[in-house]
Amino acid sequence: MFKKLLVILILILFSSSLQAQDKGAKMRLLSPAFKDKSEIPVKFTCDGEDISPPLMIKNVPKEAKSLALIMDDPDAPRGTFVHWVVYDIDPSITLIEENQPHTPTILNGAKQGKNDFPKIGYGGPCPPSGKHRYFFKLYALDAKLDLDPGLTKAELLEHIQRHIIAQSVFMGTYERKKKKFNLFSFFF
Repeated sequence: MFKKLLVILILILFSSSLQAQDKGAKMRLLSPAFKDKSEIPVKFTCDGEDISPPLMIKNVPKEAKSLALIMDDPDAPRGTFVHWVVYDIDPSITLIEENQPHTPTILNGAKQGKNDFPKIGYGGPCPPSGKHRYFFKLYALDAKLDLDPGLTKAELLEHIQRHIIAQSVFMGTYERKKKKFNLFSFFF
């Protein structure tokens, strides 16, 4: 009787452990610089240093051969505006440090695409008016793309659509502060 109870208890504990792992296993993208759905610090915008924010990657599926990252603004006046495109990111990377260079390759071989500025690398939030949302979309892929740097968001999405095995979205907001007119400083 005692053995049966022990076996049942072990099975319950094992089952609970698996369920906890399943709940926590979803791939996640976040930033140590700001929380999901909160304001992006000025440092990472056109009003500051205009450098890329640090991003943390968690729970990448074991099957992933590479990662891809897209940052865009769906609230732009002329439609979605792309701020950053990166692909062939090593799936073992857990931190993309802030201030990534504006070079075709970064992070030991990851490639950067063209944003809508149009430049290679990161271009920070710079909304013409109002508060905009900026979506950082991370894709785990079952293949390494081995494509040249410089792809646009549309080109990248075309290449990855059949290879996505997991994805995560992290969102920040930004609204430019209105500068107050100072009559005294205008004359002096």
